[in-house]
Amino acid sequence: MKEITVSELKAKMDADENIQLIDVRMPDEWAVAKIEGAELIPLPQIIRRMDELDPSREIIVHCKMGGRSARAIEALQRAGFEGDMANLVGGITAWSREIDPSVPIYH
Repeated sequence: MKEITVSELKAKMDADENIQLIDVRMPDEWAVAKIEGAELIPLPQIIRRMDELDPSREIIVHCKMGGRSARAIEALQRAGFEGDMANLVGGITAWSREIDPSVPIYH
């Protein structure tokens, strides 16, 4: 599975690259902390909502630490989705620690 670091994601965002950032956490987690520009599609809904993913863009999937986003990518691949997807290493927790400390870290 392709992976991307938070610094690589930040560079892509700063360069205004054509990416689609998908957050697969739950709405209560989203309410606490989010990466600006991300779209929320909770993991349990990812397959039935895969028509919201744009296969013409690079899709970066994230969660809190990287486990659920990896499962989301695997599920999408099994379901036949063929877009370019990458898992955000360390998830939003790494984003908070390394890129934007104003994004709360939660437990």
